[in-house]
Amino acid sequence: MHSSTAPPPQYATGVPAHHMTTPGEWSTGLCDCTKDMSSCCMTCWCPCITFGQIAEVVDKGTTSCGVSGALYSILCLFTGCECIYSFMYRSKLRQQYMLTEQPCNDCLVHCCCEWCALCQEYRELKYRGLEPSLGWQGNLAKQSQGVVMPPVGPGEMKR
Repeated sequence: MHSSTAPPPQYATGVPAHHMTTPGEWSTGLCDCTKDMSSCCMTCWCPCITFGQIAEVVDKGTTSCGVSGALYSILCLFTGCECIYSFMYRSKLRQQYMLTEQPCNDCLVHCCCEWCALCQEYRELKYRGLEPSLGWQGNLAKQSQGVVMPPVGPGEMKR
């Protein structure tokens, strides 16, 4: 008996899903920051960069990493309440991938665990096949490299 396997499911971006989780479930926990040490270190030293990268990808390129990161930095420097801005992107990310609002509401997660929340969101995008450090256009280019076009012939056949 021959069994055929279906192609892996794809997300709205056209990128195949890696390891499927239960719908609504985050791929990693809020406190799993060390599962991706490079993003963990970047977030620890310069959270504005991590946030800018997340914002650009979540907004599908309508906002730039630089502008989002700068706004985040200004809020951090002058108010200390950058979480008021960053939690909105957690909500957008959750809506895009139908993720549960856990362990509590998005604003509270960012107010209490800002860096952990940014690390989790960054990991979630990577898990979904996106590389936040490439930006939106970089991810589109990466995806288009995987598309195979049929060869083009030298012209029409003549008799």
